[in-house]
Order: sequence, then structure tokens, then C-alpha cells
Amino acid sequence: MSLPDTPFQHLDARFRRMVIDTAQVDRLYHGCRWAEGPVWLPATQELIWSDIPNNRLMRWSEGAGAGVFRQPSNFNNGNTLDREGRIVGCLHGGRAVVRTEHDGSITTLASHWQGKRLNSPNDVVVKSDGSIWFTDPDYGINSDYEGYQAESEIGACNVYRIDGDSGDISIVSSDLERPNGLAFSTDESRLYIADTGLTHRAGGPHHIRVFDVVDGVTLKGGEVFATIDPGLADGFRLDAHGNIWTSAGDGVHCYAPDGTLLGKILIPEVVSNVVFGGPRGNRLFITATTSLYAVYLAVNGAVRP
Repeated sequence: MSLPDTPFQHLDARFRRMVIDTAQVDRLYHGCRWAEGPVWLPATQELIWSDIPNNRLMRWSEGAGAGVFRQPSNFNNGNTLDREGRIVGCLHGGRAVVRTEHDGSITTLASHWQGKRLNSPNDVVVKSDGSIWFTDPDYGINSDYEGYQAESEIGACNVYRIDGDSGDISIVSSDLERPNGLAFSTDESRLYIADTGLTHRAGGPHHIRVFDVVDGVTLKGGEVFATIDPGLADGFRLDAHGNIWTSAGDGVHCYAPDGTLLGKILIPEVVSNVVFGGPRGNRLFITATTSLYAVYLAVNGAVRP
């Protein structure tokens, strides 16, 4: 498998100011079954990501390379950091959202809705008020490949919010077929959520929708922001200018805040997710099927309020 000599595909003049044409995509690790959920840890200058079918979390740092961070991981999928730098993760196997404390212990934040078990939490973000927002499709209970096969107790795939003070859980969206990746706009006034229903239904959604955040606790709207072709918006993150860098079938697609597709980073595997990291936040780490990739950009990742 070879990387393209020119990984950047320019579709809009604005994209030229966002990438470094002489930069190359680095393949940092190979050997996953389905690489997902990258999160950058500034305190330790390392990347943590999920290898879901292999039931493990991986780690990578400059110089030390890659190794196992946690195994078994209870089929951990998406990851993010909370306001205290702790990893918040989505467990397919545990059907829960959990937090890894600084001493390594694990705290369960959400596992049930009105007495019924969650499906298989997929991706998660933390808002500046400490609330935690996560998607709960059924990918982890569809088979024993990325979790444990089971029937949905809730009977729906929802998006939830965990209150940062009380820990109360509420549904913020119930009209997506398979809610997947999600991210706040740079000012947290909007929430982008992917719907990857195409995985379950021919002609199903493969787009990102955008919702207005009302009073910091509920959502309204939900118009389609961008349709991903080829592939799906499995996971995405924003840069400091509000542009969205999302997974796709042929690499990473970059969308302007107005919904214009600006350009692509071509990757020879199906991409699942991305995160900005590195000492200056200008390195985009890319999880793609069996591998971890990275590329330096001319933009930096968004800094939370």
C-alpha cells in the first residue's frame, strides 16, 4: 500500500492557505483491524486511539512509537478529553460512557436511559460547561465483531447529554438513523452530528447535519450541512477557523463553515476519524482502517472556549 506523491486535492482556492503542499502524509502505525477514536493528550504529548475489533486502546508518541495503552478495552470506540484532561471514552462492550481518572481508575458516567441499557456509545465531545454529549447507534450490538451482539433495549439510536453538575442524562436528538461523529462549532453555538444510516439501509443518510444549541442544553434545527461522497462522516474535528475536517471513503474531506467542500487529503484506506494534535496543534492525526497516519497542516486545531 503506497501513499500518493501529492496527497492534497484542491477544490477551492481557500484550501491552498490551509495545507502545506510539500508536506507528506506519514504512516505511523499499521496493524489494526479498525482504527478509530483518536485523542491527543497534551500533558504527555501522545496520541491514544482505539482498535475496536482487537479490543484494545493504542498509544503513539514521537520517538517512542506505538504500543498498547489498554487491553482489553471493552471494545472502546470514540474518545475525547474533559476539562481536566481526563479521557472520556465510549464503550461498545460495556455499552457505556466512561472516564479514565488520573490514577487510571475508570468511572462510569452513563450506561442506561430510563432503566434501559444504552446501545453502544460511539463518539463523544465535552462542552466548556463540563457537559458531555454522545451518540448511541447500535454498531456495537449488531454482532460480536466490535462488541457483544444483543437486541436494543431502547429501540432507538439517540444523541444524549450528560449534565456536568448533576450527571443527569437527557436526549437532545432522536431523529437520526445512526448518529455517529459529532463536534461543536468553535463558539459552541452549533453542534455538528453525522448520520451514517447508509450502513444499514440502501439510500440511507451519509451526511453531517448542523443543529443550533439552545441555552447550552438542547438542540433545534438540524439541516443537512454536507453530504459525504464517497464514504461516511464517521468522525470529524474543527480547526481554529471553524472548518470541518471529516472522514470519508477516499481520505479526509475539508469543509468551510458555509458548507463548501474545499479540498481533500487522499489516504489509501477508508478513514474513520481525525484529531488535531502535536505541540502546536497543527498536525492532523488520521485513523484509517488498519493504520494511523499524520500530516502537518497550515492551520491549527480549534481551542475550546
